[in-house]
Amino acid sequence: MNKINQDSGQNKREFRFYTAIAGLFIATLLISNTTAQKIFQIGPFFFPGGIIIFPVSYIFGDILTEVYGYARARRIIWTGFIAIIMMAVIYMAVIALPPAPYWPHQEALEIILSQVPRIVIATILGYIVGEFANSFVLAKMKVWTKGRYLWTRTIGSTIIGQGVDTFIFIIIAFAGLYDTSNLLWMGIFVYIFKVSYEAVITPITYLIVRMLKTAEKIDYYDIGTKFTPFKWKE
Repeated sequence: MNKINQDSGQNKREFRFYTAIAGLFIATLLISNTTAQKIFQIGPFFFPGGIIIFPVSYIFGDILTEVYGYARARRIIWTGFIAIIMMAVIYMAVIALPPAPYWPHQEALEIILSQVPRIVIATILGYIVGEFANSFVLAKMKVWTKGRYLWTRTIGSTIIGQGVDTFIFIIIAFAGLYDTSNLLWMGIFVYIFKVSYEAVITPITYLIVRMLKTAEKIDYYDIGTKFTPFKWKE
């Protein structure tokens, strides 16, 4: 396995599983956007529907940064950003199309998808800040820990990234729709759930990371990486 940084000359390699991981990462974003409008209750706790899949995007983000490095993760983060905008535009276009006279579900479609632009704006802002914070913290911690203690990086980066993401999303997506106390408690419950989810899933993250590093013959260290988010390639 090669421990490489961006100046090693290997950063232009093609990888077998990079595209698949990237595709799954983007899929979780799009699915979580559409399902986030439903608020469900478990006991005294309230959650947006997208919570059942959105934390997985951070796991894929961790894997992308840990295995392939910050620069490659950054490209996928921006690709996800473009995909979310495309989804919102298409949803609005479909709602605006005149329904066929025999199709009775226009009102239901509008009810379900009419909030999506607001949720997308909330997701974009939370996602961009949260994902880049997550990737930055993980990449930096990998260098600081010399590649040891993966669990500290996955959980530590999630604590920062999901904290920013969760509260930006909830405030923008639901402010004015629900009272402040409910939003606050929702944010707290969702944040605790996401961090706990990351902690519980850590053994699986370890397994996937180990398998990918072995298969791809890479263990990327972001030494000398330019951590600006506003760049497509190194």
